[in-house]
Amino acid sequence: MTQDLDTIFAALADPTRRAILSMLLEDDMAVTDVAEPFQMSLAAISKHLSILTRAGLITQEKRGRVKWCKLEPDAMRAASIWMQSFGQFEAVNLDAFEAFLAREFGPDAL
Repeated sequence: MTQDLDTIFAALADPTRRAILSMLLEDDMAVTDVAEPFQMSLAAISKHLSILTRAGLITQEKRGRVKWCKLEPDAMRAASIWMQSFGQFEAVNLDAFEAFLAREFGPDAL
């Protein structure tokens, strides 16, 4: 479970990946539609999607010639349970958590 949590939290540490997950809350999206609002190449977006896929947070499937992304909300269950164990604290601020990870492990670890 620790390895799964590490992978999930590493994936969530990046603001672009969190934005992608927020977009996928609405509906499945084609990779090109996911990339549209970002000022980066399709290759860069594909790397972010690969990280999210490895973490199990999304799945990707080919429908015809188009690759689609789908949110897998159950994948965050273990992370959610782990964070709820700290219920006596305020809600987790993911931006602050990202800054903490960068300080602890260095920006290259994210």
